[in-house]
Amino acid sequence: MSGPLLSRKSVAKPWGREVLPAPFDAAGERIGEIWFEPPPAFDDLLIKYIFTSEALSVQVHPSDAETEAKGLGRQGKEECWLVIDAEPGAKLGIGFDKPLDPDAMRAAALDGSIEHLMTWHPVQAGDFFYIPAGTVHAIGAGVSLIEVQQNSDITYRLYDYGRPRELHLDDGIAVANGETYADPRRQHVAKRGEVTLVNGPLFRLDRIDGPASELLRIAYEGAPLLVVPRSEGISVHGIELAVGECALAQGLDEVAVSGGALALLARPV
Repeated sequence: MSGPLLSRKSVAKPWGREVLPAPFDAAGERIGEIWFEPPPAFDDLLIKYIFTSEALSVQVHPSDAETEAKGLGRQGKEECWLVIDAEPGAKLGIGFDKPLDPDAMRAAALDGSIEHLMTWHPVQAGDFFYIPAGTVHAIGAGVSLIEVQQNSDITYRLYDYGRPRELHLDDGIAVANGETYADPRRQHVAKRGEVTLVNGPLFRLDRIDGPASELLRIAYEGAPLLVVPRSEGISVHGIELAVGECALAQGLDEVAVSGGALALLARPV
């Protein structure tokens, strides 16, 4: 890490892309994720860009309480997605059309019908979804999004379209919620304006449009935060950020925003 900038890591995935949007470069690989590696003193949150050419596995994540009960510590994973680009017909699978009990979910995972029982939401740039732990989900093909998540690598795959990767049916079914998706934080984010996307209980996420409002300054007072520029005109501790970077600020007073510049701000709660 140089100054406030977080190191960037490209992660190859079978469903990734060989050509990425600027400023990213796949360098001949199928890159599915661009991670910003959090510094040791700020390791509760992980921010990624995700780019898909094929659908991700149908999967689910446990909660903190469930991982703590298994002796794994606070390793639960809740996440949220802000779609930044979507090809025609792109969709996100979240929850089920009708309630599904554990036995029916297991049978559907084994025979592949689980993807057809899920609710597939057509998406466009600006769509935002919060994914609570236990929510069965899958990102479809042709989607580019920013993911903000608890910094955990525990993912239970229920179905993977025949790819030769391990499934985790026992662990996944044990934590999966077989219900429809109705999280109230789902919204379409307008192109302009300041908006709070997540306000706890695990992390906070806001989109700013120009200098932050007084209410937002109070919310972030005295707290380190991550800054993801979505346009030019954002700097942290005097260092200008480019789109495609992420920086750690020790407080919102270190973040300078030109009028009309856009950025995401995130911090643990």
